[in-house]
Amino acid sequence: MATPIRMKRRGRVLSSGPGRPDTPLRNLALNLTHVARAAITEPYMLTIEHERIELKRLPKSFESFRVVQLSDIHHGPFSDPSQIERAVDTANRLQPDIIALTGDYISKERHYAAPCAEMLGRLRARFGVYAVLGNHDHWVDAALITDLFRAEGITMLVNQGMRFELNGSAFWLAGVDDTMVGLEDISLALAGSREDEMKLLLAHNPIVLRRAARADVDLVLSGHTHGGQVALRSEPSASGGPRRRFLKGLGRLGNTQIYVNRGLGTVVLPIRYGCPPEVSLLELRCS
Repeated sequence: MATPIRMKRRGRVLSSGPGRPDTPLRNLALNLTHVARAAITEPYMLTIEHERIELKRLPKSFESFRVVQLSDIHHGPFSDPSQIERAVDTANRLQPDIIALTGDYISKERHYAAPCAEMLGRLRARFGVYAVLGNHDHWVDAALITDLFRAEGITMLVNQGMRFELNGSAFWLAGVDDTMVGLEDISLALAGSREDEMKLLLAHNPIVLRRAARADVDLVLSGHTHGGQVALRSEPSASGGPRRRFLKGLGRLGNTQIYVNRGLGTVVLPIRYGCPPEVSLLELRCS
């Protein structure tokens, strides 16, 4: 058996080999190596989040209505088409009633728009696919993305709403344009809705929540945050409360609930840690 090498430096005895003691620096190096490996592989670890959401004004005919949400595709230099195709296949297997797409479909270049639209055009839901735009879509070419999506049969809601009817009952389904580029208009998206009917709003940026609550929206579906993309700290703070509200998952402000999807893609660096890519299955329930 080889004898561990022992080195003396600056009055300390250091050891290398199977029996060397742990040190703070060694532990730090091992932890950083673990984090780096996980961060590189996590963008490929697609997860399904199943959330049951109780809504007071949901008509009984919509009990257990299945909404599948995809967000923040970011098809671009960091994305692999196979990741998007896998998410599309996963969404279809969940047998959704509708599919909600909440923005940021491409990054960097216009030539990613057509392949992204083609892949998302393979989504299938009982009552259709509905989408809103995100800030990255506007930074590249929002008009092109809108035209390509509509050509694939995806309903783009640009500060628009519609009454979604089923078996004699209905709720208001609406979508707003992106907040970061100054084009969000909730009042226009809700124009035509009845005061007492349930309202479901698609909005890329969850910052819209306070305005949605003032407008008496029941449920907002958003993305944008990537769940933080890299979460090195646990979510609760020392006081037991969340570090950042509505970064991911289900939250509430008054009578308005919000679900924030962690998204599929990445920005800045092609890494994720503590927030794997997500396909959301949201089951609406009458409370």
